[in-house]
Amino acid sequence: MIPINVSFRMFVVTISIALASMSLTADETGTVKDGPPRNSAAARAPVQMSDLGKAIHSRGFVFDGHNDLPWAMRRLAGSSFDRVDIAKPQAKLMTDIPRLRKGNVGAQFWSVYVPANLGIRGTAYQTTMEQIQLVRTMCERYPDTFALATSVADIRAARKEGKIASLIGVEGGHSIENSIGNLRRLYDAGARYMTLTHSSNLDWADSATDDTRVGGLNAFGKDVVREMNRLGMLVDLSHVSPAVMKQALEISTAPVIYSHSSARAKTDHPRNVPDEMLPLIRQNGGVIMVNFYSGYVVPAATKWSERADEIYERTKRDNGGDEDAAMQKMRAWRTANPPPAGTVHDLVDHIDHLVDLCGIDHVGLGSDYDGVPKLPKQIEDVSTYPIITQALLDRGYTETQIHKIMSGNVMRAFAEAERVAQKPSS
Repeated sequence: MIPINVSFRMFVVTISIALASMSLTADETGTVKDGPPRNSAAARAPVQMSDLGKAIHSRGFVFDGHNDLPWAMRRLAGSSFDRVDIAKPQAKLMTDIPRLRKGNVGAQFWSVYVPANLGIRGTAYQTTMEQIQLVRTMCERYPDTFALATSVADIRAARKEGKIASLIGVEGGHSIENSIGNLRRLYDAGARYMTLTHSSNLDWADSATDDTRVGGLNAFGKDVVREMNRLGMLVDLSHVSPAVMKQALEISTAPVIYSHSSARAKTDHPRNVPDEMLPLIRQNGGVIMVNFYSGYVVPAATKWSERADEIYERTKRDNGGDEDAAMQKMRAWRTANPPPAGTVHDLVDHIDHLVDLCGIDHVGLGSDYDGVPKLPKQIEDVSTYPIITQALLDRGYTETQIHKIMSGNVMRAFAEAERVAQKPSS
């Protein structure tokens, strides 16, 4: 069955083609609005902020699903806010306090990412705890800006005080080192979502970017999902294989999130969400928080990345497995052929697609700032969220719809996960 809003948008597109002079979109009441066709030259020109766009953006707030500042701080500053003071503009980062304020970020899931190979070494859990402490230290160092949040009530309290609610998201099930006990300890330390995998398979779950091993989730993996539901910890399906997506959606009694993934139908990358999952996500009440990385939202950038990988693999093969030679060749090619960045319109194309097929209640933002090397034009750092509001407004989205995408949908999913956790066990 095609959702009502999809049928209506299809009707709208038909009318717009017939008229050839306008595009029509519908708000949640069914009111038709005028606007430039999505793919017209006017629609693809740089976005210009209007007074209305500024006002709409300021009346809500941004709740972003994924920012890698903690690992960037570890890498660039040895986890020291004395060495890199984010109260001041930081040219080497995409995130600092002045730009967070300019972007009207009101709540942020800070990723406590650690490399997947630390799971093999047996140090992933401990390193993740260190990253959690880094987020806590940031909140203590800048108490007028950040407030640690572990609940919807905490987020609302932070907003009343004019602070940025700071939540913790674990990026990859390797952080629990095959231990439900470690999962509980991460929750107790403040983590409120966990991405089931990162870039590599686990003993209990398959990654989107690795060869199939488990075939989805094994019995332990299914227990992880159930325990996360019991705790009130959001199940994050970014990075996982489609089989894991499907099984987790079947098992989870609380809404899931994709903390930083885009639409695979728009850009064919395994990190993106296939269309066949969208009805299941809608039924589950979940939210896809669209990733900003050019490689995931701009088809030409994905092709560029594939070409770079081909050069690496061919050079490695031709040089008897010499990884250094392969890396040198690939870097030289990248320098001579800079990747295409795309524009904010490429990002909003993904939002449009997911709204059309999944519904306005199931889309959010998961930028991946400070975790990716290339971003579309006009959305290069955390100050630029108002541009997205304006781009949505230009395409006919209403203020209510924009605020759902900016923060409302993930707030609703988190509140429902808390409600599910409070249910007595059967």
